[in-house]
Amino acid sequence: MESLGTFLKSRRDRVKPAEIGLRTYGTRRVPGLRREELAQLAGVSAGYYTRLEQGQVETASEQVLNALARVLQLDEIERVHLHNLARQPSSPGLSEPPREEPHPRVLTLLESLDEATPAIVLGRRGDVLAWNRTGHALIAEHVDFHAPQDPERRPSVPRMFFLDPLTRDLYRNWDELARIHVAYLRLTAGRFPTDARLAGLIGELTMRSDDFATMWAAREVADCTVGTMHLQHPTVGATSVTYQVWLQPDSPDHRLEVYTPNDPSSADALRILTHQSRPDTRKTQQLENCHTLEPMDP
Repeated sequence: MESLGTFLKSRRDRVKPAEIGLRTYGTRRVPGLRREELAQLAGVSAGYYTRLEQGQVETASEQVLNALARVLQLDEIERVHLHNLARQPSSPGLSEPPREEPHPRVLTLLESLDEATPAIVLGRRGDVLAWNRTGHALIAEHVDFHAPQDPERRPSVPRMFFLDPLTRDLYRNWDELARIHVAYLRLTAGRFPTDARLAGLIGELTMRSDDFATMWAAREVADCTVGTMHLQHPTVGATSVTYQVWLQPDSPDHRLEVYTPNDPSSADALRILTHQSRPDTRKTQQLENCHTLEPMDP
């Protein structure tokens, strides 16, 4: 997990003094702003800011946080993350979170979507809580369709992204999407600092994936609401879709992610996946395969 002081230092290091009109003289030993420079520009004492960065201050006012965010040139999501970290206790203990279940209204909305529209429901840690057949066929056709129904077998999108070679091969823009996943996990970790399962997931990925460890060390933070996925799908080939996230009022930790095609060939690819993923279609294909078998000699 991350502390307020660590986040402040990472953002202080990336601000170039010249970018904010600060004159410098001689050789600088730090890549960005010095502590006393940031403190002066934010209107707080250097001693107070030093104690804040070192975790020796219990709370920081909203006014101070906003002043620091202004000087550090934080975007809106980074500001949210800053305030989340400031609300954390100095030594938050981890606890087992309650089991995640998709809200019935979310499942009703998922069911109401035509199968031609791939969609999945994600939990706070990126576990797949539910998906329609085309959503499953689009992003994880090698995974058991019924796996999300069992909390112990639910597919984890972050784990698949960094630990599953088939998932990695699926995305032509894997690097871009992987960085977004890591940045969103950091935002989530700031919101839920005591979630033991989330901490375990981050620890596991850090230990098992050098790519994840490198991206996590960059300390980027971002929301994950809309973007483009360029796929090399094993069934339908090159496909490009836009993902859009719908937040759920009944369960704000959960997201309904919907995929729409970006071009005519991708629309055709989704139609093929829709047709092939229907249960009746699969049964028909299985029967046809049976009929094509050569009869055995008596």
